[in-house]
Amino acid sequence: MVSGALRPDPAPRRDPRDLTGTGLDEAWVTDLVERTLAEDLTGGTPLPHAPDQAVAHDVTSAATVPATQRGTADLVARADGVVAGLPVAARVFARLAPSATLVAGAADGDRVRRGDVLLTVTGYVRALLAAERSALNIASRASGIATSTRAWVDAVEGTGAVVLDTRKTTPLLRPLEKYAVRCGGGSNKRMGLYDVAMVKDNHVAAAGSVAAAVAAVRERAPQVPVQVEADTVAQAVEAVEAGADFLLLDNMPPDVLREAVVAVGGRARTEATGGLTLAGARAVAGTGVDYLSVGALTHSSPILDLALDLRTA
Repeated sequence: MVSGALRPDPAPRRDPRDLTGTGLDEAWVTDLVERTLAEDLTGGTPLPHAPDQAVAHDVTSAATVPATQRGTADLVARADGVVAGLPVAARVFARLAPSATLVAGAADGDRVRRGDVLLTVTGYVRALLAAERSALNIASRASGIATSTRAWVDAVEGTGAVVLDTRKTTPLLRPLEKYAVRCGGGSNKRMGLYDVAMVKDNHVAAAGSVAAAVAAVRERAPQVPVQVEADTVAQAVEAVEAGADFLLLDNMPPDVLREAVVAVGGRARTEATGGLTLAGARAVAGTGVDYLSVGALTHSSPILDLALDLRTA
């Protein structure tokens, strides 16, 4: 129903490209790196397999940087936050500079301060500059989500409530963005339409009632957990009596949430959703709900400002 077991290893890794513990699929990451670099270097057409041929598409660096010039680049935090996506960023550099030396300065899930060096790469300057923006875009986006998530997790610390993401993700970046939520201490609600059934008002209208909708899902997909959205306490009770495993208590103020939690009586897991704010998070968590669902984690988090500082040899 809610997946949060895949958490990044907080200890720095020997190889900055290592995906162990991230839950990110190797093939998916390889494809993301290829597509991201192709977007920047070739306008979306497949990258040349040879790194030097791919790097040659960076017309500015090809014109101004000698092919044999080497240097060292530091990926640096320009603001305080929580980092995520560093192994993917490291793979961006490694794709264009396979002989480069990469040294980790931080690991995903770490809290960092402005000026901290997160990753150091030594290699051919043309390759480092060609990879720069793609690596920064990935790490900045993921780190922004991790930073925002950590703020929510800190806000509800000690209440027992868990911060969840939603499916409101950037198309084709869902695995990375949901991983970033985990780096920030949050949990993943569901990955898509296939792993959890979520009965909302439109489904109830089509099926005729909450009970009919739940029964239909149970018959078609008996192994899938069933979640039901409820706008009132009465709907929450109806849903749990129909056999729902998980209730989405939508747009309820704290006093109504507390009433709904009492009425459900532990017969299903409860989630506050809709219109939540960071300022009000602790009050909502204090109602006894199990989860706070925050779509803004993935659809509205600002990036964490990161930069690449080059030192030429």
